[in-house]
Amino acid sequence: MEKHITLPLSAETNEDLKIGDFVYLSGEMYVARDAAHKRLMDLINEGKELPINLKDETIYYMGPTPARPGQVIGSAGPTTASRMDKYAPTLLDMGLKGMVGKGRRSDAVLDAVVRNKAVYFAAIGGAGAILSKAIIDSKVVCYDDLGAEAIRRITVKDFPVIVVADCHGGNMYT
Repeated sequence: MEKHITLPLSAETNEDLKIGDFVYLSGEMYVARDAAHKRLMDLINEGKELPINLKDETIYYMGPTPARPGQVIGSAGPTTASRMDKYAPTLLDMGLKGMVGKGRRSDAVLDAVVRNKAVYFAAIGGAGAILSKAIIDSKVVCYDDLGAEAIRRITVKDFPVIVVADCHGGNMYT
């Protein structure tokens, strides 16, 4: 089934999603990869406040290439999501409702998706130039020193993804 969703996500929105659904996301989401996730986890472990609010948010696992003149962002393809598996359950328990990446997730992440009524979307790997066309704005919000791995806030319009793990325990990879 094809669905158009305006971000941010909610438990109610996610309850209507099933594995195999083609979804077009519009609105704002964060972009973060390994190094940024580690910094967030370090803050959590130290009991400090995070520089971003995760409630009902979606994180796209991506590190863009530099934008060419006249472009908002460079190539914007997904990163292998399993690299964030050691961080994702904690972030989901803190209110994160969506993740976008590619590849399988651990049982701990899948359990946290169900527990928190979240969703894991896959974006098409190798299609970063095409995916970048659905990104209409991009701003670094923190960790600028990480370059491509800084946390960004992007605005997307009809960003194409597929539901690969839903809050009902569905998993396209199995």
